[in-house]
Amino acid sequence: MLHRIVALVLVLAPTVAEAQMCEGQSAAISADGRAFGHLPYGDAAETELVTLPSYYSVGNPCVVRADMLPDLLRLFAAAQGDPSVMGQLKALSCQRSIARQRAVFCRGGGSDPADRAISVAPPGYSEHSTGYALDFAVRPANGCPDAEACMAATPAARWLRKNAPRFGFEQSFPGGNKQHVKWEPWHWRWVGATADAPGAAKARFVFARARSLYPANPAVQPLVLKIIAQPPLPTPTAPPATTKKKRRR
Repeated sequence: MLHRIVALVLVLAPTVAEAQMCEGQSAAISADGRAFGHLPYGDAAETELVTLPSYYSVGNPCVVRADMLPDLLRLFAAAQGDPSVMGQLKALSCQRSIARQRAVFCRGGGSDPADRAISVAPPGYSEHSTGYALDFAVRPANGCPDAEACMAATPAARWLRKNAPRFGFEQSFPGGNKQHVKWEPWHWRWVGATADAPGAAKARFVFARARSLYPANPAVQPLVLKIIAQPPLPTPTAPPATTKKKRRR
């Protein structure tokens, strides 16, 4: 009888889903599908990716979604024309496949994957794999490492925070975000400046859960139409009645 009860408990007990991180390491998946706070994302199709001109990037070639490229080029052109930035803003890390993300995440070897996930998303849970996200850098760094407070205080990063949304970019992981992911002032995702911009609908579908549950800041704001009530037209009034005067004879 006891064996039957134990078997029944095992059958009815909720199973904990797990995702394979690195060799011999896995992570529990929360009820909303997150691993270490990160939402799941798939790979972008290679046919939808293009390479950013090398002038605007540092390190490896920056590969992004073709739909995102025009806005990214406009952003860089605007930053180039601002005296406080003058070409200091660069793309550092762009699209990364899930396989590449696994190599980056598992580079830590035997360290705790939960600790690594504070600064690097697990494979299959990075916005970078979508091709819609990138990390910006300030070059020359002038002694400022690519770290939160230092990078965020640079004129280029302040310009980015003020202007990026008008080019369709929003900061995925602001400080104190409800997703409990580390503040990353360099990490921005593209969703299009307007919902009807070419490719924006697809990007917004990819990030729909993130934008709904864990809003970006600064974020691309939805278009708000203001309806201005027109004053009522004046009601026409009838002219006063005239009485004919009798003519004296």
